[in-house]
Amino acid sequence: MNGKPIAALAGLACAGVAVAAAQLAAAAVAPGSAPLAAVGAVMVDATPEPVKAFAIRTFGFYDKLVLFIGIGLALAAAAALVGVLARRRIAVGYTALALLGATGAAAALSRPAAAAAWVLPSLVGAAAGALVLGLLYRRPQSIGASGRVVDRRGVLLALAGAGVMGAAGWRLGGTGEVETARGAVRLPEPVDAGPAGEGLDVEGLTSYLTPNAEFYRVDTALVLPQVLPDDYTLRVTGRVDRPLEFSYRDLLDRDLVEREITISCVSNEVGGTLAGNARWLGVPLAELLEEAGVQPGADQVVGRSHDGWTAGTPHSACTDGRDALIAVGMNGEPLPIEHGFPVRMIVPGLYGYVSATKWLVEIELASFADFDPYWVRRDWAAEAPIKTFSRIDTPKPLKTIGTGRTAVAGVAWAQQRGIERVEVRVDEGPWADAELAPVIGPDTWRQWLWEWDAEPGRHKLEARATDSVGDTQTAERVTPFPDGATGWHSVVVTAA
Repeated sequence: MNGKPIAALAGLACAGVAVAAAQLAAAAVAPGSAPLAAVGAVMVDATPEPVKAFAIRTFGFYDKLVLFIGIGLALAAAAALVGVLARRRIAVGYTALALLGATGAAAALSRPAAAAAWVLPSLVGAAAGALVLGLLYRRPQSIGASGRVVDRRGVLLALAGAGVMGAAGWRLGGTGEVETARGAVRLPEPVDAGPAGEGLDVEGLTSYLTPNAEFYRVDTALVLPQVLPDDYTLRVTGRVDRPLEFSYRDLLDRDLVEREITISCVSNEVGGTLAGNARWLGVPLAELLEEAGVQPGADQVVGRSHDGWTAGTPHSACTDGRDALIAVGMNGEPLPIEHGFPVRMIVPGLYGYVSATKWLVEIELASFADFDPYWVRRDWAAEAPIKTFSRIDTPKPLKTIGTGRTAVAGVAWAQQRGIERVEVRVDEGPWADAELAPVIGPDTWRQWLWEWDAEPGRHKLEARATDSVGDTQTAERVTPFPDGATGWHSVVVTAA
């Protein structure tokens, strides 16, 4: 291999060393300070809402991985091109590395949780890449020769070194220490456990309680915030008479309650799976607000995440008697890291972007007139009560099923109102009432079942729900933006 191919590989080696060295440095500073993570976070913030919705709809939990892959491919292509150009003019390579370092440093400093030290990983990476560039591109020994000679063996060594450093950086900057600390947490028993619901036993039906490993995840964190319980502090600030601070142990030592609550993402499309039901353990939020003494005019409770993300919840929804929680446990164990460990907010009846701050470190009392949280600044609705929703889980779309008695089943939810009725129809015929599972209260979803005598042929099944105040789902299909999707879920199956 010679000429342009080896020069392209040299460019990849320089970029690889730069990124790997930066990742290794970020493990000592903060995972979010790594240039790839910082640039990715800036891209997430700047991405138009239709593109974000498409990514969530198409890739789900893997949307962040797809973004990282995209950034990596773009960086690799640029590095290969720079590598070829640097063979003629090495200044091109140094300039590219300087731009890479400056871009990463600027992106890191732009993050809400950034400190001055967050520039270091990008600068370290650029310096390491420049060092390798100088070693790989040697001046020719023959008199009068133009350009530079690429050290082939050096390229292989640099690529191997980048791989080793990158692996070490990912390992050291991973969640291992926090996961170990999480595993050592022993949650206290709740003083009020609350009732436990039971689900229907129907093949293909979503389980009543969603296992933690299967619970949906939608957030803007490209790198999971890592907060050790011993370092944790929750502050109650803003328009309060008495600003408060609580350690993780302070929260665990309080009278905890346990409640089953369904939460849902506003990005959930009709028939989507961005909802889950769990048993949450936590401190009633209203108690903390009462202790702080909320001042007049503070109609918004701003939850601030460790990474600076914000959500604004109506103060009335936190104090009107619903089970708004500062949660520390999920389905009998400490919160998983991806779901907010060590502490998050849960407020029933509101979409997650205005109520469910993960990695919660501050509760600020403010007003809607004075402050727009993260998604509201991007034109989503400021107050977002969850809409009545139903979904068909079984049979699956486009599936061939047998004729005769067939179970049609799913879940429906309308938090704070509850589900009173679910109806199903076939091929736009008359609506039939489904059997509803018992329910413990208005804040969990409700499973439903309808027995259908399937006849041969292709059929369209539709479902709609009615809540306890008598409002039935509208048939009008609207997209999630700006305050949640509407429409009846339908599936097409073939009976044979």
